[in-house]
Amino acid sequence: MADSPAERVLSVGGHDFGYPHGHLGHLTADEENRLKSFKLFLEEKGMYRPGPPPSHDDQTLLRFLRARKWVVKDAYAQFKDTEDWRKANQLEVLYDTIDVDAYEQTRRLYPQWTGRRDRRGIPLYLFQIRHLDSKTVSTYEKSAESTNVSQAQTDGSTPQRLLRLFALYENLTRFAQPLCTEMTDREHARTPITLSTNIVDVSQVSLRMFWNLKSHMQAASTLATAHYPETLDRIFIIGAPYFFSTVWGWIKRWFDPITVSKIFVLSASEVKPTLEAFIEPRNIPKQYGGELDFEFFDRPNVDPKIREKLSWENGYTDFPEGPAYWVPVDGGKRLACIAVGSKDGKLRRERVCSISVAFPAEEANGVPEAGRAATSPPAAAADPAVEAAVDGVQSLSVVDDRVVSEIEEKVAVEDRKEEEKAAAVSA
Repeated sequence: MADSPAERVLSVGGHDFGYPHGHLGHLTADEENRLKSFKLFLEEKGMYRPGPPPSHDDQTLLRFLRARKWVVKDAYAQFKDTEDWRKANQLEVLYDTIDVDAYEQTRRLYPQWTGRRDRRGIPLYLFQIRHLDSKTVSTYEKSAESTNVSQAQTDGSTPQRLLRLFALYENLTRFAQPLCTEMTDREHARTPITLSTNIVDVSQVSLRMFWNLKSHMQAASTLATAHYPETLDRIFIIGAPYFFSTVWGWIKRWFDPITVSKIFVLSASEVKPTLEAFIEPRNIPKQYGGELDFEFFDRPNVDPKIREKLSWENGYTDFPEGPAYWVPVDGGKRLACIAVGSKDGKLRRERVCSISVAFPAEEANGVPEAGRAATSPPAAAADPAVEAAVDGVQSLSVVDDRVVSEIEEKVAVEDRKEEEKAAAVSA
């Protein structure tokens, strides 16, 4: 498939949350008014300062409005809970001071940024579940709970292992998304990127492994949905084992309905054509039919188009391990990448590179209000591969509590067999 702009890519499942609808530059008049009302409401509650610069940018506020279906008071409730949670766990301090090695240990357990983007300019992540075997997860969780790897004080109710996970979400929202936002080789170049696209590989995963991961994945999903709303655009599940249609019924209970509607389960024959409908072949990992040299655990293979816009500094020629974020410099005309965290007990704050801001604030402020309140363009004609993917999700069987009990029983039988084998060997 030839590389082509993203304008022909469908919104997920036809619902009203599909990019770019509801994002800056593509708000209806009513949505624009609700954003203004939300700001005023937050300001009255002492949770927002209009600036300049404002305490929270418009694209962040819009994430909460979209998540709460544009109901201002509901968006406020989620926003307040998130702000309170961030302060109670000192998320800013956590990200600034987390040990780089601990950060990298956590990164290897969760979706990896490939360094590439989909056709709309949204960062592309890869997650291979098979690496999360019970021994790996147990060892990690024990280590995470016994060691505080940052200077942040916590509320005591959020486990350390999950706080480390949220350092990765901070990297998504403060590093990957802002970097992709400054790239103008995409449709809707003035619209900030606040989403991610994910390939989730569930091949070589047993029923027992799925079950053992239940609490690990469910806790992470619940907190992510609560405190990082509307940061996910699509999940492509590939390599689904024969029993996946059965376990899907309880897996999808971990997610809210909007997230479920963004999940595409692909058969082997659907992987290549569907991924190419959303992602240029040069940005798809080779193992999934593309041209990109990228394996799970790799550092990001940064898009050459992104590299062309970067000015490296202080001897850097690539992004280092650990946390980093972008800060405005040169009067807001450029963004500088600052590598943070700690190495061998010493705090790190190193300038890595800089990038020109595509649309500086003074230029953005000149955009006519009518242009920002435009409605979304009509949906494109359906791609057969995309339709097949959607149908695959909708046709998966929904299981009830009886079936969940059967799954638990099967897993218990497998566990007993493993215990008997271990006992026989030791005897």
